[in-house]
Amino acid sequence: MDTLVERAVAVALREGGGEAVRLYVAACAERMAPLFVGLRAGAPGREADLDFHVQSVRDLWQVDRPLADAAERVRLLEGIPELQPSEEGITDVADTYAFFAVLCLRYALLAHGSGSADSAVSCGHAALTAMGMLDGTLAGAGFLAEEQRLQSLSLSGDASGLWDASVTAGRERFRAVVGRLPR
Repeated sequence: MDTLVERAVAVALREGGGEAVRLYVAACAERMAPLFVGLRAGAPGREADLDFHVQSVRDLWQVDRPLADAAERVRLLEGIPELQPSEEGITDVADTYAFFAVLCLRYALLAHGSGSADSAVSCGHAALTAMGMLDGTLAGAGFLAEEQRLQSLSLSGDASGLWDASVTAGRERFRAVVGRLPR
């Protein structure tokens, strides 16, 4: 399967073991989280989904061991509207980026629970796809390159500053998407 995830990153995930996979997906999910949480904040009836998303991303940072309830969290996540098929598809800007944030979290939970490098690559691919789309709509944006850089950084063996960098990147993405929303 062709993915946007750099070959060196995919190899490092396959060779790095469970803790490397868990750190990688935690950082990816953290960077994407504002695109769900921020875009769905205040939506009627979505409080439980928002709380679930925030708690799951927070828990992903416990990289020393797999989440015992990861499979149950995936099952719950698959029930939210962003992952439900519809005849209309996704055409709205906010819906598109919220979908990619949820998809990224789904793969992050799968990878965290199983240590699967393939699920981790899918998590990274979801983030890169969303950032490539965002770059395509904003002249001079560098979100895709920044995501690739941060994905590599998360596997460099030096995780210091990764959470801060991921939070900052997530906020920048959210601001860029909000700037694209109809007023």
